[in-house]
Amino acid sequence: MRILHTSDWHLGRSFHRVSLLEAQAAYLDHLVATVREREVDAVVVAGDVYDRAVPPLSAVELFDRALHRLAAAGVPTVMISGNHDSARRLGVGAGLIGRAGIHLRTDPAECATPVVLHDEHGDVAFYGLPYLEPALVKDVLKAERAGHEAVLTAVMDRVRADLATRPESTRSVVLAHAFVAGGEPSDSERDITIGGVAAVPAGVFDGVDYTALGHLHGSQAVTDRVRYSGSPLAYSFSEVAHRKTMWLIDLGATGTITAERIDCPVPRPLARLRGRLDILLEDPALARYEEAWVEATLTDPVRPDEPMARLLDRFPHTLSLVFEPERAPGDPLASYAQRLRGRDDQQIAEDFVAHVRGGNGADEQERTVLRGAFDHVRVDDGVREVNR
Repeated sequence: MRILHTSDWHLGRSFHRVSLLEAQAAYLDHLVATVREREVDAVVVAGDVYDRAVPPLSAVELFDRALHRLAAAGVPTVMISGNHDSARRLGVGAGLIGRAGIHLRTDPAECATPVVLHDEHGDVAFYGLPYLEPALVKDVLKAERAGHEAVLTAVMDRVRADLATRPESTRSVVLAHAFVAGGEPSDSERDITIGGVAAVPAGVFDGVDYTALGHLHGSQAVTDRVRYSGSPLAYSFSEVAHRKTMWLIDLGATGTITAERIDCPVPRPLARLRGRLDILLEDPALARYEEAWVEATLTDPVRPDEPMARLLDRFPHTLSLVFEPERAPGDPLASYAQRLRGRDDQQIAEDFVAHVRGGNGADEQERTVLRGAFDHVRVDDGVREVNR
């Protein structure tokens, strides 16, 4: 069975205030063309169809057109909700849409009820695991505790139990939206940390022929059988080195995996430039970036006059301007942003505690309280967004 694995469309998202709607439409054209040209048997979409719980009408219309085209192609599609989606909204009409071969899986209680497709070698069971917010699904799944590994372990136990009741020749595919250990993140994914832990081990998915992951935006293989397709478009400058692709998976008669990367259309390349303004404006080697979306980091010791306007003269698609003046190590004028770079909310809060105490940092009990507060706010924000 030939499977096209994609995820993280984030329909409705912009890139530094530049609309990506046309680029997203071009990607979906490419997806449908690939389905036809490569004789795909099934499409899997591993979450984050939309960029937010209540997407703009233009994004909903784009999604609707994509569903109609996939249904018209006669190729079954299985998709799950991600942490950016409203599972309840995305799942509206799932039963009716399923009759057209578009199978939406948004209810955690139904994770062990697969979509069963067939080829000349027998059945393939597709298990859709929507994004599982631990605090919200722990009781539904009877997990031991409210953590990512615990809830995924609980749901995968159900998947394996269902699979054990099926003919021995049945092959299996799991769709999941999670941060799996070994994956390489970027700046554009929403934080899903609980209790200081975001990642789960790949071994959670043992016993399945292929796991189609969503959430991380870089296309990558955690193992031969556990892969991220990544987002089809770049959504932050941290993705400048990403090759945006989909996975074309051939699932053999005995569960063997052959994988091929299918490149996605690139609306405009990305470039991260760094240096003094006069160098960026004059260096002939930078000519190849003049049509790229540019993030420029200026290192001038003194902020230049009208830097953005001057950059736009040479690089008309400059979208982001960062100032990092060249300073000696230990210089007290080093920017606050520089000191915070690479540190998460928990670390920043602990640094603040140490600062106000004259160097005495938070103890373990206080770190636990801080972590619990951040977890509570993040989960509460997610619940509010989903229930809007």
